[in-house]
Amino acid sequence: MAQFSESEPRIYGYLRVACGLLVHLPCAGFTVFIAVLARPGSSLFSWHPVLMTLAFSFFMTEALLLFSPDCSPIRKFPHKTKGRFHWILQCLAATCAGLGLAAICYNKHLNNKSHFTTWHGLTGLLTVSYVVLQLVGGIPLLYHNLVKGWSLAKLKRYHAVSGLVAYVLGSGSLLLGMGSLWFTASVRGAGWYLAAVTPVLSTLLIMNQVNNAYVAKKRFQS
Repeated sequence: MAQFSESEPRIYGYLRVACGLLVHLPCAGFTVFIAVLARPGSSLFSWHPVLMTLAFSFFMTEALLLFSPDCSPIRKFPHKTKGRFHWILQCLAATCAGLGLAAICYNKHLNNKSHFTTWHGLTGLLTVSYVVLQLVGGIPLLYHNLVKGWSLAKLKRYHAVSGLVAYVLGSGSLLLGMGSLWFTASVRGAGWYLAAVTPVLSTLLIMNQVNNAYVAKKRFQS
């Protein structure tokens, strides 16, 4: 059972938990929806939207929600165990993102098209590069003895805030991808807006989670 703050009305606490639990379904559903839409294997390009959605809408979201006090599927596990699962999911996210980037680059090469000429392409390249750096930056949290002179609490705070930036970039890249010719030709009207809700909702939830766990706590302790 989630712990509610004494100053927080219980109805808000229950709504917060419900929203947290429900975010798993839209993220998984959105990933399946893109897979059905793209039909992976039907073309080289088809792997790009599937792998990118799998990376940012599913693996990365689940990796961050592991630390949520409201909707983590392993909420009662030790923090160290959560960290290991987080690392595994983030490695899967980075792998999918890298393969998705490779697929679209090779597809453009085969079709003699220019690379990274749109905001979606530029944001995607920036996001994948940032995710790799963020992944490397998480190593000192797993092996704290590698870093001298830095407290574990400070490293966790910096890593969490930096991870939020990576997640916002990933969600932004997904939203920009929904403006592509491929997506707008397949999804129109209310369906487009319904699809766009998922990355927006998950981003707001993750932002709230990081703020409550690190930013607000640090401000309160100052």
